[in-house]
Amino acid sequence: MEKQILHIDVNNAFLSWTAVEKIKQGSKIDIREIPAIIGGDEAKRTGIVLAKSMKAKECGIKTAETIYQARTKCPGLQIFESNFNSYKKYSDSLYNLLLQYTDKIERFSIDECFLDMTNYLMKDTLINKAKEISKRVKEELGFTVNIGVANNKLLAKMASDFEKPDKVHTLFQEEIPEKMWILPVSELFMLGKKTVPKLLNLQIKTIGDLAKADQKMIEKKFGKHGNMIWEYANGIDDSEVKYKKELPKVIGNSITLPQNVSEMKKLEEILLALTEQVTYRLRRYNLLANTVNVQLRTKDFEDTSHQGKLLIATATTKEIYQKAKQLLEQMYQNGIPIRLIGVRVDHLEGKEEQQISFFENKQNKKQEKLDEAIDSLKEKYGYSMITRAGKMNVDHLLKLKDIK
Repeated sequence: MEKQILHIDVNNAFLSWTAVEKIKQGSKIDIREIPAIIGGDEAKRTGIVLAKSMKAKECGIKTAETIYQARTKCPGLQIFESNFNSYKKYSDSLYNLLLQYTDKIERFSIDECFLDMTNYLMKDTLINKAKEISKRVKEELGFTVNIGVANNKLLAKMASDFEKPDKVHTLFQEEIPEKMWILPVSELFMLGKKTVPKLLNLQIKTIGDLAKADQKMIEKKFGKHGNMIWEYANGIDDSEVKYKKELPKVIGNSITLPQNVSEMKKLEEILLALTEQVTYRLRRYNLLANTVNVQLRTKDFEDTSHQGKLLIATATTKEIYQKAKQLLEQMYQNGIPIRLIGVRVDHLEGKEEQQISFFENKQNKKQEKLDEAIDSLKEKYGYSMITRAGKMNVDHLLKLKDIK
């Protein structure tokens, strides 16, 4: 199966995270929109520029130059000290949001992550998930990211470095000639600064030049590193996403509909499809949910959501769908056109933590066994091969392009 990989890169992380923190503290000024930098202690005359706003960049300020140099270029420059405890907090908030999509996350640096979405798409597309993540980070966390969409880590990383900020870019194998080969060879990932002049002396100026060069010649000139950079220039990378498994705090899924829906019956069918995806992941983590949340967005972009507590913690599709359906009935007025619907479960606990409940009965046990059997078939034959009769009419919605 072809890998489905995303690379998430926070735009101007240190400056953005400082801006978000200051806004939370009541600041009326967004330092991303003024000449501002993140640096050291100016009084000690030892600080350097760690990050800069676009306005500061327009003044000619460069990363790694001294604060003194930066100040001479822009007398009105605002300088803010770095705060790595704060940066870690925002990095963790991003990571916890991403855990709602996959547990296979490699924290490449404090502001970068690789996500292996293979087997986690559940009939949706990789580009749709990237757009959804981008939107949620902006709305829920207050900063923006670039996302690279590809079939391996290298191409995902290269794609996320295309035009910034707040962009989603694809780089699939067939797109390499038009998107990657035209770039200067210096922009190839993992290409050392000392290697660039040597390649230029060989008349290798672009990534495409390197890709088309004789592989044995490149390996002879640069050794094992030469073989690697030649493969990278051709988009070849078999490395795995190196992840540390952590459990999500929330699991959810939503879909922007290709056409507005205003019939309760159709919304219930879509809700069932989303609930099955959510509970499938819940069971894969061996978790139980205590709370269900349903979200609706109208054609006029008005959002409403209702939340309800389950009688007992559960991971069964039937119980969670019944609660989700109940919430939908409470919040939806028939005839209002809906463009997005979502379902989320939270207040999660490990199955082994569950206490025996007076309300637990044979019917629940029977439902658990049914879910286990369906999950087993999905894992053996593929998620798309087995579906519940109640949602057969709506499965095609999860395959259509996102219209956000």
